[in-house]
Amino acid sequence: MLPDMQKDTPETMEHDAPEISYVPDHGEAMRIAEALLFASAAPLSAEELGGRLPEGADVEQVLQDLADLYALRGVNLVRIAGKWTFRTASDLSFVLARDVVEQRRLSRAAMETLAIIAYHQPVTRAEIEEIRGVATSKGTIDLLLETGWIRLRGRRKAPGRPVTYGTAPAFLEHFGLDAIEDLPGLEELKGAGFIEGRVPSDFSVPVPSDADALREDEDPLDDDLLQPLDMHQTEAGEE
Repeated sequence: MLPDMQKDTPETMEHDAPEISYVPDHGEAMRIAEALLFASAAPLSAEELGGRLPEGADVEQVLQDLADLYALRGVNLVRIAGKWTFRTASDLSFVLARDVVEQRRLSRAAMETLAIIAYHQPVTRAEIEEIRGVATSKGTIDLLLETGWIRLRGRRKAPGRPVTYGTAPAFLEHFGLDAIEDLPGLEELKGAGFIEGRVPSDFSVPVPSDADALREDEDPLDDDLLQPLDMHQTEAGEE
């Protein structure tokens, strides 16, 4: 006599059935991300896009595939300041040149000050003047603050508690940098012709950092600093 065969009950079948996980359609996720990026007036982070894509979508892969898709087109998907946005292909900038409003160029003093802040941040006005070797007017600092390229960081733990300055996200966006570490180093500056002749053996280019966290020698800003900037105030002796 054959042994009794245990019949599968609905409960047993349900228990033994393999779990089916939902895998979102990658192509549909790309279409949604593409639409969001085109419609956004500002660059979007991977986290911001991930909150709008289908659950489980591989956001990083979606963005990489979109970047590859647009690599040879008139607009490219690029990552700037840690966020993603569409920009006109760099080799087509001449086509749009006639439609671009020419903006006022920064003075040499402003460009030197901006470069020092970018590489040496956090840095005070006195430290900027020490590096430049000449006085720096408050108007130059105010102008850079007005552009949104630099920001007030904190106060140096030193006599007088001078304000420290650093770059802002708008600096990265304007100059097309993903991170402050993408600024050119010594070899790149020499290759571009910015540094010529023999370089002293102890000469080096600082490794920039725009971390938000205050350093040990910085205190938080005081509320009395939040006041309108006087764009017309200047001081004698600036070069």
